[in-house]
This record gives sequence, C-alpha cells and structure tokens, in this order.
Amino acid sequence: MTSRQSTAGSNSLSPRRRTVVKAAAATAVLAAPLAAAWPAGAVEAPAFLHGVASGDPLPDGILLWTRVTPTAEAVPGSGLGPDIEVGWVVARDKAFTTVVAKGSVTATAASDHTVKADVRGLAPATDYWFRFSAGGTDSPAARTRTAPAADAAVANLRFGVVSCANWEAGYFSAYRHLAARGDLDAWLHLGDYVYEYGTGEYGTRDTVVRQHAPTHEILTLADYRTRHGKYKTDPDLQALHTVAPVVAIWDDHEFANDAWSGGAENHTEGTEGAWTARQAAAKQAYFEWMPVRTAIAGTTYRRLRFGKLVDLSLLDLRSFRSQQVAVGNGSVDDPDRTITGRAQLDWLKAGLKSSDATWRLVGNSVMISPFAIGSLSADLLRPLAELLGLPKEGLALNPDQWDGYTDDRRELLAHLRSNAIRNTVFLTGDIHMAWANDVPVDAGTYPLSASAATEFVVTSVTSDNLDDLLKVPEGTVTALAAPVIQLANRHVHWVDTDRHGYGVLDITADRAQMDYYVLSDKTKANATSSWARSYRTRSGTQKVERTYQPV
Repeated sequence: MTSRQSTAGSNSLSPRRRTVVKAAAATAVLAAPLAAAWPAGAVEAPAFLHGVASGDPLPDGILLWTRVTPTAEAVPGSGLGPDIEVGWVVARDKAFTTVVAKGSVTATAASDHTVKADVRGLAPATDYWFRFSAGGTDSPAARTRTAPAADAAVANLRFGVVSCANWEAGYFSAYRHLAARGDLDAWLHLGDYVYEYGTGEYGTRDTVVRQHAPTHEILTLADYRTRHGKYKTDPDLQALHTVAPVVAIWDDHEFANDAWSGGAENHTEGTEGAWTARQAAAKQAYFEWMPVRTAIAGTTYRRLRFGKLVDLSLLDLRSFRSQQVAVGNGSVDDPDRTITGRAQLDWLKAGLKSSDATWRLVGNSVMISPFAIGSLSADLLRPLAELLGLPKEGLALNPDQWDGYTDDRRELLAHLRSNAIRNTVFLTGDIHMAWANDVPVDAGTYPLSASAATEFVVTSVTSDNLDDLLKVPEGTVTALAAPVIQLANRHVHWVDTDRHGYGVLDITADRAQMDYYVLSDKTKANATSSWARSYRTRSGTQKVERTYQPV
C-alpha cells in the first residue's frame, strides 16, 4: 500500500480440542469457494462492501480505514484485482462543505485492497466526518472524534466496551445499540473480534445461527483475510464503526484458541503448518483489516492519552507469553514464565508510574483478578471449568489468565502499591461473563489485605456462556453459581454468568463507572437492549461499589 496525502492544519478439520463447545458430533464441512462468502449477484465495482472505520484517536489525528472491491472477482483473500486509487476526505460537517484534510492511497491485492490513512493536523476533542472514493464511487460517510489535548482539563469521557463476537453464535446487536447512543468518545474492543474455527466447531448452543466464511478453520493468510472480510459485512458492526473510533487489541481467537508466543492449543504443528507462518498470517490480516496503529511492529501494545483525565495502556497478552502450564504442576509461580514479556511489563509499569492523568485504564484481554472455584456442585463445575479452561476436578486455576502467570501479576500489583499509584482500572473481556472486581494484593486474606486496583469485565457479544453451555433458561446458572463464586472470592462484587451484551464506561475526575447492558436474544437480529447493573470506583479508593442507575 502506498499513500499520498495533503492536509490543511484448505480442508475442514474435525472438532478435536478444548473450547467453549467442541460440538463432537459436528460433521466435516467442505470449504466453499471464496466468492460464495459475498453477496449474490453482480457487484457494481468499485464498491465499498465492508464499510469504513476509524481508530486510535490522537489529539491531532485519527487513523482512517476502508476496503475497496475494485472488480467483482477481487473478494477478500482472493489475491485478485487491479491496483486502484482511493481518495479520502475529512471535513467538519457531514455535508463535507468544510474540508480540512484530503489525500489518496493506492489499494492493491498485496494488502487485500484494504487502505489506511493516518491523518494529522486536526484539532483536539473535535468531531469530524470522513469518507473514501474510488472510480467515481463514494463510500458511506462516517463520524470520528479526536482525543483531547494531552494537557487539557477534561470533565467527562465515555467509552463503549465489548469483546468476544462469534459470528456463528448470533447477531451483533450489541454493536447496533452502542452505535445508536451517539455519545461515545471511542469504543474499546478487548479481543476476539473474529474467531478462527470451522463452521459449527465453536459455541453456538448447538445451532449455527449464520454461517461464516470460509467454512473451514482458518490457517492461511487468504483464510484470515476472508474471515475478517466476512465479519466486516455485518451491518451492526459497520454501523458502530461509522459513529466513533475504535481502540482495539487482540486476544487468542484472532490467531487460535489459547495462543502463546510459540504455538496455540488450537494449532497442530506440521499438520496445520508452522505456527510462525500461521501467526504471521493472522497478524498481517489483522493489521490490514483493523484501524490499529503499531507502536511496536507486530504487537498491539501501545498507549493513548485523553487529556489529563485518562491514560489508556493497551496490552498484547499473546505475542510474548510463555506456554500455558499443565494444570496442577505448580509452575504458575515460576518467575521465568511470563504473560506480558519483560519489555512489555517494564513499559506498563513505567507508564503507570509516570502518568499524571487522574485515571490509568488498562485494556487487558484476560482477567487479572484471581479466581477460586469454591464448592460448586459438579453439574455447575464441569461447564464452568470448560468455559474458563479450569481442571474439572476443581483446582482453582485458570492457566490462560493472569492466574497462570502469578509472578507477573505479583510484580505489577506490588509496583502499584509501593509507588502509591492510584486509580488503575483494568478493562477486560475473554470469559463471556460480566464481573466487577477489586484486584487484591492477597486474595487469600481479602478484604483484610489491600486492593491495588479495580477491574470491570464485560460479557460476550455473542460467544456462548454458562446458560448456553447447559442449555438452560437465561439467569438460571447465575442464580446458583454467583453466590458460591462470590463466597470463595471476596473481591468479586458481582458476576453474571449467563447474559450477552456490552458495557459503557463513563469517567469523571471523581469516579469511573461501568454500566452493563444485556441483550434480549443473541439469535435475533432485532434483539433489544436493557440496562442490567452499574458499578463504579471512586477516585482514590481502589475498590468497586454498586450504584443503582446508569449514567
């Protein structure tokens, strides 16, 4: 991809590995031709079939993204289609009468005809409109917003927060409801934006609501591009991308389940090629298809600032981590094992210590709060163990989360305490449940011991949670399991094991509040949304408390 700008100012794989649902009875599905993934009928090319997006807002800039289809055969992952010039324009108004920046980018098959424009010279804390054009065709217009100036006094910020959107398990109504708000400064995607499995191989409550593409497990660059392209055709996802910039990190399913630096639970070396090649393909497709800047090449860890109110540190907990331990072997405390890698942990600690912002947010893909099973009954323990990756005999450990890398967690929390670093809030996805947690220095003695930070975990957009696994009515499992979980984990103020939805994080100088919203039915395209609960942490307390109405 080249850019010019001017500014003013495979085969199907049988289900075989641990995951939310393994669908042991699923039959193998032959891979469909790439073209079958896209709308039937002739494509009027060039066309913008995958929407437009913006991301990583800066005080003076924004990253713009789109994908153009220059000819009918140039579908994602095909490697086909000619180079085409794509113009972009940024304006103060939706009618584009006050243009402030414009330029052009060449879309090529080498970048899957995706393009990005990193626009600078903009004003801070300002709404802008942008669009692309190619061959006489305009893309949809979209709104974006820059971050406040680094030294600006900011009264309020509001972020949407989402994770874990499995195409086959349902519709992305959570994105539609966030888009309809019209009040977001940005939205955070905390990982599992796409899933890698073959059709029917991953949690869908035994029903594939809508089939993704390709139908086989994705392994190659063409596969990952095709899957990203399919997701970007979703109208609700497109709608959210057109109203506010996204700030995204990856988790494991953008690669393969339980990924680590040298492999993944859902990767068979040799049979599925080399992990290094698969990982490189997944990363290339991700950066092509997502409006994400790379502060360090090949990673998603970076930091964004929103005035004096918020510093947002974003983590990459897959590229550098040690392999997950076999549960029960005692090596979770091994100081030579890491979830962050040494350089990233040092970067995080330094940034948290040096920050002069009121709030230090950490975009964190897997739960940092410790979790003990307690005395759950066998019928609840088995699906909970499957969902969290826990041993079914009840040992209190999730080796894929920070619980499996306790030396890194201990070092980070000790750093917060010894340097009196206040107002650190971890924002987390991954486990398809909603939680509101204190992050204790010593979970075994909490609440007598101190809390070093707080954590808000958002549930999944569609990916199966406990009621889906057990195939029982929504709310059934939460009513039984939540009291037992909280009894064994005194730092957990709330857990909802059953519902799907999203969060809205509202921040002022005095408090950070997470409003949790839930969907009526993930399998319905017109699902409604309702407020479920709200929790906040007051400045200086490092503790979570319930509040009884949303912002």
